[in-house]
Amino acid sequence: MTASLREFIDGLTVTSVATTVVDVALVYYLIYRLLLTIRGTRAAQMVVGIVLIGAAFFVAERLELLTVSWLLDNFISYFIILIIVVFQQDIRRALGRIGQGVLPFGRKQETTHIVDEVVAACAQIARAKMGAIIVFERDAALEEFVDDATRLDAALTRQLLVSLFVPARDNELHDGAVVIGKSHRIDLARALLPLSRATDLGPEFGTRHRAALGITEDTDAVVVVVSEERGEISLCFKGSIARDLEPVMLRRALVGLFAGGRATEEMVEEAEAAAEVGKAIALVAEPRPEPVQPPSSSQPHMEATS
Repeated sequence: MTASLREFIDGLTVTSVATTVVDVALVYYLIYRLLLTIRGTRAAQMVVGIVLIGAAFFVAERLELLTVSWLLDNFISYFIILIIVVFQQDIRRALGRIGQGVLPFGRKQETTHIVDEVVAACAQIARAKMGAIIVFERDAALEEFVDDATRLDAALTRQLLVSLFVPARDNELHDGAVVIGKSHRIDLARALLPLSRATDLGPEFGTRHRAALGITEDTDAVVVVVSEERGEISLCFKGSIARDLEPVMLRRALVGLFAGGRATEEMVEEAEAAAEVGKAIALVAEPRPEPVQPPSSSQPHMEATS
């Protein structure tokens, strides 16, 4: 065995080693991407079923169970066709995700579309004076920070976002946050977030804003909050908040955060400055009551002579 190992080592070349490393790395990456794509979907359960059927076929072969082996052998032969027929939508969505991860232009275009849908939904929710918390998951996973959430795995649209926050008695999903996952789909609804640990927050910050700040203190998530009382839109990131944003400024900040725009800190500072300027302009534009003119001295003289 020592001679065989020595012969194998002597036969190694730089080219063969590099080729083997690249081959193993590509297989590892493909398996990793496949597991990420099917995580949390029906395809993951299908993988478990395939493993169990393969184990049963192996045991049947070892125990010489001819009928069971024949049955499993014929089933496995048509298994690929069965997977394609049953899971054609999941396969199409998985291939689309792989293409988005490879092509930066397609990923940026999809991100811009998602931002537009969220901004339009927030503007509509703000006009209706409904509360909302929309969380964007980034690099850090949010499942360990979220409690009592309902998993949706739904396509993100403006209509769905608005309907999730309608405060109706029969709508159990309106209370809590909506989490948009890394796949740009609505992963969770009715999610309870950790409250902020900051002690210098003013009384104008309710539970909704404290929860939005809390998740950004522990993770790199980005949160959009709509106030139910004031109907204003705020953006939370890295434990800071930019309040009273117009939809145009909110879109610019989100594009800067997700679509490769300027640095995130600059976008947050610009959003805060824009909010302060907007408040100052609104304060100046408020109509002031006209001062009451004192009565002239001629009016009492006329009344006295009349």
